[in-house]
Amino acid sequence: MKGFDYLQEQLDQMKDEGTFRELIPLESAQGSRVQIKGKEVIQLSSNNYLGLTSHPKLKLAAEQAIKEFGVGTGSVRTIAGTLKMHEEFEQKLAKFKHTEAALVFQSGFTTNQGVLSSILTDQDVVISDELNHASIIDGIRLTKAARKVYKHVNMESLEQALKETQNYRKRIVVTDGVFSMDGNIAPLPDIVMLSEKYDALIMVDDAHASGVLGNNGRGTVNHFGLDGRVHIQVGTLSKAVGVLGGYVASTQTLKDYLIHKGRPFLFSTSHPPAVTAACEAAVDVLLEEPSLIETLWENTKFFKDGLTKMGFDTGISETPITPILIGDDAKTLQFSDLLFDYGVFAQGIVFPTVPKGKARIRTIVTAEHTKEELAEALNAMERAGKELNII
Repeated sequence: MKGFDYLQEQLDQMKDEGTFRELIPLESAQGSRVQIKGKEVIQLSSNNYLGLTSHPKLKLAAEQAIKEFGVGTGSVRTIAGTLKMHEEFEQKLAKFKHTEAALVFQSGFTTNQGVLSSILTDQDVVISDELNHASIIDGIRLTKAARKVYKHVNMESLEQALKETQNYRKRIVVTDGVFSMDGNIAPLPDIVMLSEKYDALIMVDDAHASGVLGNNGRGTVNHFGLDGRVHIQVGTLSKAVGVLGGYVASTQTLKDYLIHKGRPFLFSTSHPPAVTAACEAAVDVLLEEPSLIETLWENTKFFKDGLTKMGFDTGISETPITPILIGDDAKTLQFSDLLFDYGVFAQGIVFPTVPKGKARIRTIVTAEHTKEELAEALNAMERAGKELNII
């Protein structure tokens, strides 16, 4: 069929530049080791921080929910698709997050889109960190609000933006809690202090902090002791929680408003029973098995120390997200391919996901990894890094 020649030209250019990538299907369950192309490799590219994708309690909860309620809900939440379990899970989630209420969306991406697009008008302004997640950027694009972008985690730049926007009805400062490509933590105490000084709302996307930072994995707000001082907390149920979905934790007022105005919530079928039951079981695991988070951080330190000793550049990472900064797109993908040959699955991240010249291998260790597996991965990285003159 004719008509897509202009798209094919761009794809051909990507192939010429060595940046075109096929999807890579896994042939096994997610874990510290996975099977790809018939080969068992160490998994270092998954967001499965705590190994909950295959936790027995989550699997059992999902199975029981299917037997009792079936595989789907048959409707959106606002018509006939709200099961009692949906409301019970949201109540448990709000209690876990130390907020008045919580509302679950179909994904973390749609949560950011739904919140930002519905609560802001042309009378308002949104102030965003320049390295915020794509879902925040797209959510902002869906609003008619004015936009200000401040330099990454730069509080002088943020304060300048706050000073310049005092004539708007509402100002909202939006930041990732943990930045997904660099693994650094937002200076949330400073952001809260400035926002309170200039009477601005605060929204934190804790996608990569949920289940990782704070008591029992409550996120960056709890990690910094700021419960009750951040207006909107967004998170995912698909990374450390191990299942699927996103949520907003805030006031009952915001929840009620989003039920009526949040377009992704209004126009998407609700989560299947198995998903909701598994998510609820995951919160129980976070509360009952804190050793998983302790192991995650022990493994993180072991792996980071190993990379640093070898001479790899891991940037400003403070979390289990540990980038290996290379710069050149093609060389980064070559490194990823070589690692696979040596038994490690670690995907290269290149433009447009990151800026030109900032290509990297983004690794994430999990609580499931053994020290032996991490040592094996480090050996493979040293071998590949020397072969390509990266170290």
